[in-house]
Amino acid sequence: MHTDPLRAELLPAQALRSVRLDLVPLRVEHAEDMAGVLSDPALHTFIGGSPATAQDLRSRYARLVAGSPDPSVTWCNWVLLRRRDRCLVGTVQATVTGGSLAEIAWVVGTPWQGRGYASEAAQTLVAALHARSVRTVVAHIHPDHPASAAVAAAAGLSPTDEEQDGEIRWRLSLTPDPGAVGPLRG
Repeated sequence: MHTDPLRAELLPAQALRSVRLDLVPLRVEHAEDMAGVLSDPALHTFIGGSPATAQDLRSRYARLVAGSPDPSVTWCNWVLLRRRDRCLVGTVQATVTGGSLAEIAWVVGTPWQGRGYASEAAQTLVAALHARSVRTVVAHIHPDHPASAAVAAAAGLSPTDEEQDGEIRWRLSLTPDPGAVGPLRG
């Protein structure tokens, strides 16, 4: 069986560190705690749906940890662990296509919003992607969600004229990093 070396090197996502957070690669075992973190229905105002149960998250996380069935797509997912008290506060993710395009997303539980955690995590993620040869980073932001737009802007992304499913596509084009260390890996 042939394994794509780029895909193999990209998974699993490696642990990342910001000023106040540890970005820990997602595990199925995180589902129970994350169900509590993500339990506020208000988190679904712009993305739709409703809070997932711990069992729903276990199933979803098992699929995410197993990886994309498409060999040209890599799923990298982290939980955000506040370093000072080891409290989970949210998630951040990157879907990397072809090794050079990453679509990123984030969510921080309602009790921890407004403290800069999403911006800090998104900035850390973009820096890690840049250091590993990703050249374009995109995010899709609902036009009525200024907090998420602020996170995207803090991570260096700018809004475009493109829309997808009612959301504005934000983009950051990265210049090649001469010190790139290769693909994101564990």
